[in-house]
Amino acid sequence: MQVLKEVAPASRRAAVIFNPDTAPYYPLYMRSIEAAAATLDVKVFEAAVHNHADIEAVLQRLAREQGGGVIVMSDLFAFVHRDLIVALTARYRLPAVYPISSFVTEGGLISYGVQLTEMQRRAATFVDRILHGAKPADLPVELPTKFVLAINQSTARTLGFNIALTLLTRADEVIE
Repeated sequence: MQVLKEVAPASRRAAVIFNPDTAPYYPLYMRSIEAAAATLDVKVFEAAVHNHADIEAVLQRLAREQGGGVIVMSDLFAFVHRDLIVALTARYRLPAVYPISSFVTEGGLISYGVQLTEMQRRAATFVDRILHGAKPADLPVELPTKFVLAINQSTARTLGFNIALTLLTRADEVIE
């Protein structure tokens, strides 16, 4: 099985790792990722993974190329396999951006994503309203309002990166 959908070669490339079975929405994200990457002269490619072997194959291949990096899509598969993904990006010395800060506390380089505790708190409010008689269909849809930027300085040093002071000062969480 081929796990990569190639995009034109470039000096800087990023694999977007996701499982299409648990992230069927990935095409919506890919459009935004590709648009942002184009402004930075980074070529991205889809890396659909379904198991440990797929994850290892993608990261091993990317490690053989200069200027490679990883973007981990927010989905249940990535969260369940976060230890493996973080360990392999460290082994292959690949910079990676993760969807939530728990990847960074476990050794990942950087994350930017929703604050899960805030989302859980908001969900509890909705449950309370439903238990008090509100109809779920009458409740408004809410988008996340709190996002967290987390940076692991130790991982950055191991990879040979100096994180800009301006980025560090904007971070919600910096792990030394």
